[in-house]
Amino acid sequence: MESTATRMLDSAEKLVQTMGFNWFSYADIAQELGVRKASLHHHFTTKGDLGLALIERYIRQFQRALEEIDARQVDAAAKLAHYAKLYEDVLRGKRLCLCGMLAAEYGSLPEPMQAGIRRFFDFNEAWLAQIVTQGRRSGEFHLQGSARDVARMLMSSLEGSLLVARPYDDVERFAASASQIIASLRTPTLRERTRSKPSKGKRRSRA
Repeated sequence: MESTATRMLDSAEKLVQTMGFNWFSYADIAQELGVRKASLHHHFTTKGDLGLALIERYIRQFQRALEEIDARQVDAAAKLAHYAKLYEDVLRGKRLCLCGMLAAEYGSLPEPMQAGIRRFFDFNEAWLAQIVTQGRRSGEFHLQGSARDVARMLMSSLEGSLLVARPYDDVERFAASASQIIASLRTPTLRERTRSKPSKGKRRSRA
């Protein structure tokens, strides 16, 4: 049997990812779990405590997921594709990234939750920067700028693509955007570079 605290976190996570943090109360969770609100406050005294616990659990889940990606013997582009799949799976479940949703409500959240959101993005950006560096060293990627700047672009693009795909309830819309984002990093092959060069017309000889 799952503990009440775990069931509470699961319920709250779904509510945040579908509605937002400020749009649900302990009463909503109590009704779903079939328990009294008092028992919920026993585990998380305030809603802010609950929110921070949600963020910390989400960060741990992402850390495990990224460790699994790192363990794959694949190139940098493939690792980014696996990373994008994490977001795709969230959208497939008709949800959005937990910390992406919380970032939209950032100004109304307690400071510990704000710090937690920043930790989530910082952690992901640091991991993405490592993958970008790997891709540059292997010759896969060609973009200019620091690895951290490219990582921030990737993070922002994926979060934005997730948000835009939601109103259309279209997972493929996000998947196509993610593929295009990753493809934009890749170094063109010799054949692709040759194709991109304008063909030179024959010079007309003078009489």
